[in-house]
Amino acid sequence: MKRLSSRPLPHLAAILSFALFWDSPAQAQVSPAVDSMAFEIALSEARDTPARLALIETAIAQIEEAPAPDLRMYFDLNDLRLDILIEQERFAEAANLAAALSGFALQNAAVIHHEPISYAQRAASLFEQAGDIRAALVQLETEANLRLDSGQTGKALAQVYRSMARLAEDRGDTAGAARFAALAKNAEEPSNASVRSSGEAGYSEVDVFYATDRARSGDRDPNSFYGHGRGALEYGVVKVSIPASHTAGAIEMPSIWRLEFGPKPAKHVMLRKVTPKDSASFFAEMQDKVSESPRKEAFVFVHGFNTRFDAAARRAAQLAYDMNYSGVPILYSWPSAGKTFSYVADTAVVRLSGRRLAKFLEELQANSGAETIHIVAHSMGNRALTDALELLALKTDAAEGKSPMFGQIFFAAPDVDAGLFREMMHTIRPIGQRMTLYASDVDWALAASRKLHGHAPRAGQGGEDILTGPEFDSVDMSTLGEDMLAHTYFANDSSAITDIASLIWRDPDPARRCGLSSPPGKDTAPVWHYEKGNCQDGKLVAIISQLWKRSQVDVDVIREEVQALVTDADEAAALERRLVTLIGAD
Repeated sequence: MKRLSSRPLPHLAAILSFALFWDSPAQAQVSPAVDSMAFEIALSEARDTPARLALIETAIAQIEEAPAPDLRMYFDLNDLRLDILIEQERFAEAANLAAALSGFALQNAAVIHHEPISYAQRAASLFEQAGDIRAALVQLETEANLRLDSGQTGKALAQVYRSMARLAEDRGDTAGAARFAALAKNAEEPSNASVRSSGEAGYSEVDVFYATDRARSGDRDPNSFYGHGRGALEYGVVKVSIPASHTAGAIEMPSIWRLEFGPKPAKHVMLRKVTPKDSASFFAEMQDKVSESPRKEAFVFVHGFNTRFDAAARRAAQLAYDMNYSGVPILYSWPSAGKTFSYVADTAVVRLSGRRLAKFLEELQANSGAETIHIVAHSMGNRALTDALELLALKTDAAEGKSPMFGQIFFAAPDVDAGLFREMMHTIRPIGQRMTLYASDVDWALAASRKLHGHAPRAGQGGEDILTGPEFDSVDMSTLGEDMLAHTYFANDSSAITDIASLIWRDPDPARRCGLSSPPGKDTAPVWHYEKGNCQDGKLVAIISQLWKRSQVDVDVIREEVQALVTDADEAAALERRLVTLIGAD
């Protein structure tokens, strides 16, 4: 096992050369090399700092020699070692160790659950304290790339570039300082009606408008404000915090592994406030927000089975934030019990909610002020959505040449009978600009649903039996994951978010979208397969969010925006090619 070094390394890549010894935490069921309780007692009784460091070094060596090392404990011990090196003002050693921890956390993210960005930040600061400005710049560039790779622009990224400009100026590199200052200016938070700085360090807040037919619980805590009982349709706004260190696709929650026993807005995605509103004030406030957005649009998220109101609000906020969405995010929350063993109870209520969702979507189209409304539904939420859209389609004049009622409609892992879904699409198709089906053959919830429904195929199943039709594009997302929690794959991988953002931005055909391919030889409607790892996910979303604000987009505009955010020439060229293909200018 390679030791995490606190000595200077010849190149940053050497820091990242540590191999992962297992695929998931569940495989780490081995006898520990270090008795954690005994170690904690010994550490508390150590007479001085050198004695504590010696104990930590010994424990690290024991883990390194173990046949199946405990990576979590190994990381935590090196984190303790880092604190002691800083306490002893051994800044050069501490800087190299912090850089190594950043790389280790990134490469072993499935096990470690620590944020690599924070360690890159510490490494940069420590290198500067040690007088190694070049190494500090390397770590700041690492932090900038980590943020861009997760789709982040805004104030946090701008601050990194400002620090780089300051250090370049200190080195006498006037040209470099000017370039980093320009990058900082371009990285500032994009115009977004619903995402804004909180006024405090470390997080932003997203305003999510909501409609729900859940009954209020009587609890004033935002997380428990609505329960799972049935209620009348009501409206409001929920404020959700997103930490500056947020990783695209993730919903950061407190973890016992990190000794976090309660949420903090600078670290976690959390509900800050729930404010119910009457219909008039709800739509008046929404109209104001829509008027502030560059494209006068909104998207509606309909959650799935086993989802509480607070979890649904976090997911809607995460989607808006990760896409750097310039419109207004809206949640429709139906009374799911939010429990894995309440599938039947959820099925009993979701169809009633479909009627109420139809009423809300009709009001939204008439009163929101949005010129385009996109819809994303997940899992069982697609039962409510398909019912609602069918009702609206039957009463809507879909005359030839008339603009459809809605923009992009995404059916993500729909837990709907496949035959029924196909038939409903004939009716629904005229009221949507484009309809996209995201499916997977490794979705545990759909597999369970199929068994409960007498093995009748579900619309969201991928693989050989994936549903196709001329009314919708079928995209097999099976490569996004194999574990049982992959049911939220459509939002938990930044490339899926990239596909959603690309469609909302320009409505490109699947053949023009990054990461999609279709095997030749299919006579009927094609099946598109998502190939994971082929797109510069976060950077692509970040640049699309800038292009959203442009009234006209051509090759020169794309080149300008790419070069304003990306410093590496090869990466910039690849991104430019993908974006040019998206707009059909290749």
